[in-house]
Amino acid sequence: MSQNNALPMSKRDLLTLIGRTAGASAMYMAMSQLGQAHASPFQGPIKLDGDPKGASVLILGAGVAGLVAALELSRAGYKVQVLEYNNRVGGRSWTLRGGDTFTELGGATQKVEFAPGNYINPGPWRIPYNHGGIMHYCMELGVALEPFMQLNYNAYVHSTKAFGGKPQRYGPIQADFYGHVGELLVKAVNKDALNDDVTKEDKEILLAALRSWGALDKNYRYVKGPQSSERRGWDKYPGGGLTAEGIPSEPMDLSTVLKSGLWRAISTNLSTDHQNAIFQPVGGMDMVARGFEKQVGKYVRLNSKVVAIKQDDKGVTVDYQDTKTGEKLKASADWCFCTIPLSILSQIEINVGPEMTNAIHAVPYEAGLKVGLEFKRRFWEQDEFIYGGITNTDLPIAQISYPSTRYGDKGPGVLLGAYSFGAGAYEYTSLPPAERVARTVEWGSQIHPQYKDEYMNGVAVGWHRVPWTQGCFGRWSDDARKEHYKNLCQIDGRILLAGEHASYIPAWQEGGITSSLDAIGRLHQRVLAG
Repeated sequence: MSQNNALPMSKRDLLTLIGRTAGASAMYMAMSQLGQAHASPFQGPIKLDGDPKGASVLILGAGVAGLVAALELSRAGYKVQVLEYNNRVGGRSWTLRGGDTFTELGGATQKVEFAPGNYINPGPWRIPYNHGGIMHYCMELGVALEPFMQLNYNAYVHSTKAFGGKPQRYGPIQADFYGHVGELLVKAVNKDALNDDVTKEDKEILLAALRSWGALDKNYRYVKGPQSSERRGWDKYPGGGLTAEGIPSEPMDLSTVLKSGLWRAISTNLSTDHQNAIFQPVGGMDMVARGFEKQVGKYVRLNSKVVAIKQDDKGVTVDYQDTKTGEKLKASADWCFCTIPLSILSQIEINVGPEMTNAIHAVPYEAGLKVGLEFKRRFWEQDEFIYGGITNTDLPIAQISYPSTRYGDKGPGVLLGAYSFGAGAYEYTSLPPAERVARTVEWGSQIHPQYKDEYMNGVAVGWHRVPWTQGCFGRWSDDARKEHYKNLCQIDGRILLAGEHASYIPAWQEGGITSSLDAIGRLHQRVLAG
């Protein structure tokens, strides 16, 4: 909309309208768009009391959901076997290092050429402190953690349409935004200073900005609901399984907040020396899978492609193929615990009821792309004093994430040069891998001119081209979740499903873990009752 055609209104009118909204109920922030972490309902280790009397469970998939099930069920006395498509455990909890190779759908193969010690996590790359499930298993399994710099005021925000395309430091932009909005709201109190005009376009932009900044609901109100609870915390946090739906908490009223005086502490967390509490495993995200592997690796058969899942009143039989030799094999058990992504499971023969069948086919998977770039030196630190954190841009690369480890190294360094979702990721990944990397370097050089001189090599992973998942994560719609979610999580005969797709914490490892714990708890009760 052109500003010349926009209709003016007074700031007094605008602020009167905003005033009617009476506060903010937190906007439901999709992880995939805003990178915010969901808290978890995890309350501590699961207790599977009672004797399963030698019951056997066949687990399909050795991602974190399957590994948790293997660990806890084996501890409880179950006979456990795990079939895994890949030649490693971990699933999407995956790290690429120098010497690794990766072949995507279509046959394109990339060989990673990173220097020793450098890596990229194509999938999960951070662990919020309030994801109690994965934090628990990291601590139990001896997985060393280090801080991940989610927020760095010295990183950039960038738009090709603003400041002549020149990137701006995050800190000053945030400070100026808060400051100008604060001044405007002060003028709302001191009503004598509200005579300047505000265009219709400015009104629409400011309302949208206040809704995001203040976490307002669709009616610009601050009320009890999922939006406000995503900011202030839930009475019961969303999790996995049949009891996964969150229970929102009740916000305090404005008078209570003001009189408490606690608002004085807020500014402390806006200073340049305070950052968010979020972690990463030392050495790469696959260290989580390696921790599990030490405990349950003996139960896992790698290179095993599931082609059919069949059940009857007595048990479950799975047909699978050895991906190295081509040999066709079978595995049987009393129960089947399936963590295969729905994008793949929907292509596998499985005799479950129509409710679960419809649920399996109801969830599309999000496209996602990550590009890791290695440079001769860590110029972002040496030239620009950026130590960790994320730069956001409207370029197709969407994000640049700087490594939160090995600060000050003199040798080559790797950063995440692109992280995009949706239609942009589809378009990006339509290019051959080498061209994806080349475009990433070209676009990134608009923010960091050093890219072209310092670039060494790179790798690009488009998740919808990954053979064993064909998508990044399950993308539930509200209508699909309402109709199909509980049917997906129910035990169907002798088969039950788990994974991030069977949770209210999609895309995060915590969703897979809480889903797994819920499912094995219900399975255990069924076994004891049977």
